[in-house]
Amino acid sequence: MNLLAEAVAWIADPTRWSGAGSIPERLGEHLLLTAAVIGISLVVAVPLGVYVGHTGRGRAGLVAVAGGIRAIPTLGLITLLGLWLGIGLQAPFLALIVLAVPSLLAGTYAGIDAVDRVVVEAARGMGMGELQVVGVELRLAAPVLVGGLRAAVLQVVATATLAAYVADVGLGRFLFSGLKTQQYDAMLGSSLLVAALAIVLELLLATAQRRARRAAAP
Repeated sequence: MNLLAEAVAWIADPTRWSGAGSIPERLGEHLLLTAAVIGISLVVAVPLGVYVGHTGRGRAGLVAVAGGIRAIPTLGLITLLGLWLGIGLQAPFLALIVLAVPSLLAGTYAGIDAVDRVVVEAARGMGMGELQVVGVELRLAAPVLVGGLRAAVLQVVATATLAAYVADVGLGRFLFSGLKTQQYDAMLGSSLLVAALAIVLELLLATAQRRARRAAAP
């Protein structure tokens, strides 16, 4: 209980909220890293998921690859990439993309695949081209797609803490510096900040998913 109080006091310390390496600066870095990773991952995962869901081709391979990627330990991958690419942001950035893609891929594929085929055939019967049909599928699949996005964002926000293992960026810097100096209040404080950030993003994305569900309803 004393450690929790010390962690809260560490967060509330005014000196932590201004200057270089402050909480707002590290929070901004954490959010920017998360946004960049999710953005690149969406570019990779959504077209592939749409293709597989729309055509039905490569389903077994997609499931196998996505499951295999999920099994890769992120810290181990960051370490290997760090040895290859050196100290910096490149290694955690690539490792976080590897972490995010499977959830986005699964959400996109599952959402498209779950769309009623009667609706798809009706769209074709109305003279819609394949791209227009895909647009219909994406609208109806949006709630599941946003669910995949929710999972990916929360995974990346939590795991982006490990970026500080090889780069001077994000809220994880407080955790790793506290570990080196045995400042356990800083370690717990940084963990609380990451948890609070994850909760806020979860609430925002849950609201977005509810709206997507209402928009997709007939």
